Amino acid sequence: MLDSLKARFIVIGILIVLSIWSLWPRQITIRTLGTDRRMRDTIVVRVPIKKGLDLSGGMHLGLEIDQSRGKVANEADAIDRALKVIRTRIDEFGVAEPLVQKVGTSRIVVELPGIKDAARAREIVLRTAFLEFQMTDKNNLFRAALPAIDRALTAAGVTERTVGSARSADTTRAAAAPASAVESILGGATKAGAADTGAAAGRGGAKGGAKRDTAQADTLGSALGQGPLTPLLFAGSMNGEFLVPEEKVTVVEAMLARPEADRLMPRGYVRRWGSNPVSRGAREFRPLYILEQRPIITGEYLTDAKARIDPLYNQSVVDFTLTRRGGRLFERETTAHIGDNMAIVLDQMVQSQPPVIRGAIAEHGQIELGKSNLQEAQDLALVLKAGSLPAPLMIVEERSVGPTLGADSIHKGILAGVVGVALVILIMLTYYRFAGLLAVIALGLYVLFTFGGLAGLGFTLTLPGMAGFALSIGIAVDANVLIFERIREELAHGKSVRLAIDAGFRMAMNAIVDSNVSTILTAAFLFQFGTGPVKGFAITLILGILASMVTAIYVTRTFFNFYVERRPGLQTLSI
Repeated sequence: MLDSLKARFIVIGILIVLSIWSLWPRQITIRTLGTDRRMRDTIVVRVPIKKGLDLSGGMHLGLEIDQSRGKVANEADAIDRALKVIRTRIDEFGVAEPLVQKVGTSRIVVELPGIKDAARAREIVLRTAFLEFQMTDKNNLFRAALPAIDRALTAAGVTERTVGSARSADTTRAAAAPASAVESILGGATKAGAADTGAAAGRGGAKGGAKRDTAQADTLGSALGQGPLTPLLFAGSMNGEFLVPEEKVTVVEAMLARPEADRLMPRGYVRRWGSNPVSRGAREFRPLYILEQRPIITGEYLTDAKARIDPLYNQSVVDFTLTRRGGRLFERETTAHIGDNMAIVLDQMVQSQPPVIRGAIAEHGQIELGKSNLQEAQDLALVLKAGSLPAPLMIVEERSVGPTLGADSIHKGILAGVVGVALVILIMLTYYRFAGLLAVIALGLYVLFTFGGLAGLGFTLTLPGMAGFALSIGIAVDANVLIFERIREELAHGKSVRLAIDAGFRMAMNAIVDSNVSTILTAAFLFQFGTGPVKGFAITLILGILASMVTAIYVTRTFFNFYVERRPGLQTLSI
């Protein structure tokens, strides 16, 4: 009997040590890129049980494929690949303990606890990040097609007013101004100006933007004839580049999207807008680029991307590395286009002024981001390295939880748990006396085992999870109630204390197992078919039930055996 007690206490001691070890806070080191471009180590304390979105605050996103931007052939496969890309992006973003999972067959749920910059996180998650390198329209085929486009739009009765915007007085004056006046607005770009606009370059291969031809500074309408479109276009600094007043971008896009204009576009060319406006004098212009539809290379060959500050021009750049095969393709294509302008296109937006290719570019290159700060460059490097989404996504559900609300939920949840435990302890001590004291001690170990198990599994505690824990406390003492009532019945029938205890535990076992297994099966169905909060409730309830069975059946029985062993002549039991 003594050996059996020793074995029992050894098992209980091992469980206690494992639970404490899993709950012990640990220090971890996080490496981040500082503003001085040096890696910095930050030591943080890892809390074993993480707080969920409803306790720590943060954001919840429900994502689905945006079918309005084109039909996706294999939606299930696209969702699976998008899930991997988003997981990689979020891990690189550095959110502590995020949740990224697929719900059903067509939705991705992203939960980011403790997030502070929700807009930045949303942009990183949704960004398609499809990278292309495309050559500009060096032969000015679009410029040659403009008179025909104007005639087609005029014949269709298209004007600024019909596409939803009246021509502003500023644009009218700019179109009618003499060449010298327009030149003063659009004057030749200096090297500093080119850097402000943002240049894209391969290392040692492509640098700077070409000087603009000041003879083409006036609106194209003066050279190509008046029409609804050409008065809104200003000649850019290179072939295939046009400048559109910022307030007229939607008008020009609406005109070019009309079927009359679209069918007159040069075959094999596409139009792409610049990602950032450029300043000329007191006005803002948006670059419009005509590019070869076939990219010379895409981001599928990209293996790495890193952000830094270029000390020469004090601007943000992203250095990228291609695969060996991608490097060979890039070198071959850039060699064939020396002297031409190459645009770097991300998500159908030209990232910077297309540079002139001065020499062959192989596996290494860089994207210059002009006025963008280092954080924006880091975000771009992050999404490029993680890869592009297989299909555009849209937000179909979004919830935000403030940290104040989360703290209030924690306070009320802890208060409810403390009150519940206190009432259980009071009732057990009042009604079952000494046996109730043994059950209370076992209940303390139950709490330790439950939280230790949650910490060991890397569980994220949510408000429903706290409710599941509170419910499992009642289930834990329910088993003790069944056992104690059976022991009282056996004592009432005249059995000795030792025999009554043995009979009580043995004869209550079936009822305890049946009730707990039924509850575990119910919780398992909740976990299988429920969403995040329901899953948290189910996991806590299952672990709590398992811990309660260990404490009520094994630990409490060990305490009774130890008590009876120490008192061989015991005639009665305080129960």
